[in-house]
Amino acid sequence: MILKISREIKTALLVLASIALFVWGYGFLKGNNIFDKSIRYYVEYDNVEGVTTSSNVTINGLVVGKVSKIEIKKDTGKLLVELFMTNPIQISKNSTAFIYSSGFIGGKDIAIEPDFGDTNYADSGDFLKSGVKVGLIDGIGDQLDPLQKKLQEVLDNANKMIVSINSILDESTQADLKATMKDLSSTMASVNGLLATNKPKLDKTMNNLTVMSENFVQLSDSLSNLEINKTFAKLDNASTNIDKLLAGVENGDGSIGKLMKDEQLYNNLENASKELEQLLHDLKENPKRYIHFSVFGKKGTPYVEPVKADTITN
Repeated sequence: MILKISREIKTALLVLASIALFVWGYGFLKGNNIFDKSIRYYVEYDNVEGVTTSSNVTINGLVVGKVSKIEIKKDTGKLLVELFMTNPIQISKNSTAFIYSSGFIGGKDIAIEPDFGDTNYADSGDFLKSGVKVGLIDGIGDQLDPLQKKLQEVLDNANKMIVSINSILDESTQADLKATMKDLSSTMASVNGLLATNKPKLDKTMNNLTVMSENFVQLSDSLSNLEINKTFAKLDNASTNIDKLLAGVENGDGSIGKLMKDEQLYNNLENASKELEQLLHDLKENPKRYIHFSVFGKKGTPYVEPVKADTITN
């Protein structure tokens, strides 16, 4: 006997199946699977910091579940997060569930760090310890906060400085600045005219400087080509010879050395000088003793030494 099902019953069953499929799909998208008896863990956080339902739950980078529910506890204000384990792995009760950044763009996931050496495994419904890992973007944000404050202070100071400048530059001061700029423009025009008028003289002066520079270069080349080293070598040899000559004189070598070092020669010359002085003095006092002449051919009168007073007295 074939049971006939009416079209209305078929339609009702199809509607019920569609509703059930919709509910299952919605729950699956949220991380709930009514047909799966997976393990669930719970973690309490002060701040979930971007974790949402369907956020991944990982162990060493492997996705083992999703966040299925987030509720706020009215008595404490803490956030209760339900971890729906789609890939059950035995973890200890001392395991910690860390919130971390899963990428640069945004979004947070939960990473479970289990203590594999602990065999006191957690059961479904147990609470895990909570933690937060600071990501690269979060660290940059923490470093940018003080920089932003300093930048804001700089901008505020710049704003105050601009306001002060605006207060100083009133209409009178602005007019004075405009007049000064006008005078400066006139001065520059005069200087340009003066330069244009004296341009031939300036060109001639620059040409003379160029010629002088070239002459100086030629003079420098000429000096560099001189055999200065040989000249200094000759001067050195001459100085050496002079030193040798003075050393010989000091040692009494040669005529000059003997004249300077021979004491007997010095005494003889001194005695000769004294005798010459006496001779000249006697010649001056008694010229007849040395000179005899006659104007008319007569013989000269021989010199008679005058009688000294002492002799007459005796």
